[in-house]
Amino acid sequence: MENNEEIINQPQQQETACCNSENKNQCTTKMLVISNIVLFVAVIVLFVLHFTSSPRSMVNTDAKAPVVAEGGLKVAYINTDSLNARYEYIKDLEKELQAFTANKENSYKQQMEKFRNDGIALQTEYQNYLKTGDQLTLSQQQAKEADFKKREEELNQRLQKLQGLEQELAAQVQKKQIEDNERMIKAVYAFIREYNAANQQFNLIFARSGAASPVLYGDEAMDITDEIVKGLNEEYATVKKNKK
Repeated sequence: MENNEEIINQPQQQETACCNSENKNQCTTKMLVISNIVLFVAVIVLFVLHFTSSPRSMVNTDAKAPVVAEGGLKVAYINTDSLNARYEYIKDLEKELQAFTANKENSYKQQMEKFRNDGIALQTEYQNYLKTGDQLTLSQQQAKEADFKKREEELNQRLQKLQGLEQELAAQVQKKQIEDNERMIKAVYAFIREYNAANQQFNLIFARSGAASPVLYGDEAMDITDEIVKGLNEEYATVKKNKK
């Protein structure tokens, strides 16, 4: 305790020494400056407490300081959900994929239906053989049973091929979908790049989506979805017209 009292009393002793020195005016000035600083800090503390204490639940003392961009950075965003719903090229790609899928499914269904009919026919014929087979000679029975066995093996082989064909057709549909998506994305990126170079020349253009997006909020003034979709559809209309 004695040491603490000495430490506490040190500033008072230094202050007294300062006031008793020859530079009494300088000492007085320093004390006034210190007093003003203390008073200013106290006012700031009261101001902060008054305006940040309510509502208390929204105060986060661990919140990171905001990052301020410098250099006049120009930023915009495009709502990709809206673009996907309104871009005519995407609609046509979806129709093509649906037609492609339907064609593959119909081909598979036809082959599967023929397989089932052949299987039913073989089963019916075998059931009739069991009823009337005793009327045949032994050699005829052996020949008939050998034929049944051969046809059954052929059906099993066809079934394995059909199972493999189902997976193959699914892979073909998935491949086309991936290729269509890549082609569409490249077309959109190329248009945005050229459009931006000719117009606003944004430094950054974000993609905003309701499903998954790093952009949780964006000022509507930064939303360029409408003009991008309009430009994309005009470009695609010209491309379709030239193909005819």
